[in-house]
Amino acid sequence: MDYIYNKKKKDTMEEKCFTGEIYDCNDKDLMFYQEECKLLIDEYNKTLPGELKKRSELLKKIFPDIGENCYIEPPLRSNFGGKHTHLGNNIYSNFNLTLVDDGDIFIGDHTMIAPNVTICTAAHPIYPFLREKGLQYNKPVKIGKCVWLGAGVIILPGVTIGDNSVIGAGSVVTKDIPSDSVAYGNPARVARRINDRDKEYFYKNEKIDWSKIQ
Repeated sequence: MDYIYNKKKKDTMEEKCFTGEIYDCNDKDLMFYQEECKLLIDEYNKTLPGELKKRSELLKKIFPDIGENCYIEPPLRSNFGGKHTHLGNNIYSNFNLTLVDDGDIFIGDHTMIAPNVTICTAAHPIYPFLREKGLQYNKPVKIGKCVWLGAGVIILPGVTIGDNSVIGAGSVVTKDIPSDSVAYGNPARVARRINDRDKEYFYKNEKIDWSKIQ
């Protein structure tokens, strides 16, 4: 007997993606919908470097919420084809952004994302019997405005990163990071707060020439 898609069952299962409760991520109806969601991502990744207008149009179809002047360098990977990811304005991401967006991901205005960043909302229970059953739960990730995620950063489920913060390359963010912080490491910890010295120096002892900045 051929598989018959059950939209009502899919809708019920998808609701659990956002409640934080345990659900069956291998449900056939949910997986059918999930594969459909990935089609636009595949089309986006096949665009040529000069097809900027086409990329912009596709991004507006991929994400349910996307502001102005957003750009993501292909390839882009997403568990749900971006359907659960919400972008503000003026967001830039370099290549190999991976969105494990089984639950909601929120990214604020002017956020910059370096290559090979992974943002995860999905997790599995520690108890092995539940993993054998293919059970999963999701916790939303919230990234504030004007955040900079360094190369290779991994953000785990349920994390909130406050406005203006910088996450150092290679960090694994397991807990919330407050606003105006520089954090790095595995697990990532706040090393210091952004301060007045950052207005004077852009790299070690190299000074900012404000006369050349408009």
